[in-house]
Amino acid sequence: MQIYLPIAELSVNIFLLLGMGGAVGFLSGMFGVGGGFLMTPLLIFVGIPPAVAVATEANQIVASSVSGVLAYWKRKSVDFKMGTVLLAGGVFGAFVGVYIFRLLREIGQIDLIISLCYVAFLGVVGSLMLSESAKTIRRSRAGLPGPRRKTRHHNWIHGLPLRMRFPRSRLYISCIPPLVLGFMVGILAAIMGVGGGFIMVPAMIYLLRMPTSVVVGTSLFQIIFVTAVTTILHATTNHTVDFVLALLLLLGGVIGAQFGVRAGQRLKGEELRALLALLVLAVCLRLGVDLVSTPIDLYSLDEVIDK
Repeated sequence: MQIYLPIAELSVNIFLLLGMGGAVGFLSGMFGVGGGFLMTPLLIFVGIPPAVAVATEANQIVASSVSGVLAYWKRKSVDFKMGTVLLAGGVFGAFVGVYIFRLLREIGQIDLIISLCYVAFLGVVGSLMLSESAKTIRRSRAGLPGPRRKTRHHNWIHGLPLRMRFPRSRLYISCIPPLVLGFMVGILAAIMGVGGGFIMVPAMIYLLRMPTSVVVGTSLFQIIFVTAVTTILHATTNHTVDFVLALLLLLGGVIGAQFGVRAGQRLKGEELRALLALLVLAVCLRLGVDLVSTPIDLYSLDEVIDK
């Protein structure tokens, strides 16, 4: 069953879009990521223009993230104070990112920049996460104790001013790193159509040293508002949000997120990180191949020249 997407200007199978929304929603609830790092490339793979895919996916992320946060909130696994600080930086970053997106679109380079950003960020983040989680899993299976977290070790973050207490995460750190992290994720949300969870989650674990038990829910909480602002800005500034496409992805995403939360609760932290890393690297590889491979349909001027 085909449905016409007015902004994307093409017809796509409705069940394919619902299935994609459900699958990515499942991963969103399981890993605490918005799912945009998977959905945006998938939309591009099925023929959706990159500019429309980026802007529309931000809308779908909102719905799946709300569904996931509600589930984690019931389990008291959301640090709302930390999420608010991340959100403050994220909203400002979204404004900056939408402005950059508009400039790149005007010069005709937005499609290339989107693909290059995905390959670069996914490749680096996925490799680091896979390496760390693989080491942890090997130590666990060998019966060796995991590396101790130096909770009393003062690194450069502890020397920054404007320190705040985050009781839920058991942290007392400067609010500057969360603000900067949120700002960076806000820019990525606008340019790449992602919630930023694939960067937010490892950064919260390894940089801010938050407990894994609250990282997923807090990440989803921040993603909700940043992607909502990004959607509004894209719709009013760039006019690239396809609401028919967003609605179909939303329906599948909300349902899938609930099942993802239940599955995520049954896996260990290092196992979750390893699975997420493999997904990230798989998407990175596919995008990289598309960048260097020869297109199926090559442009030709011979057929349009008047005889």
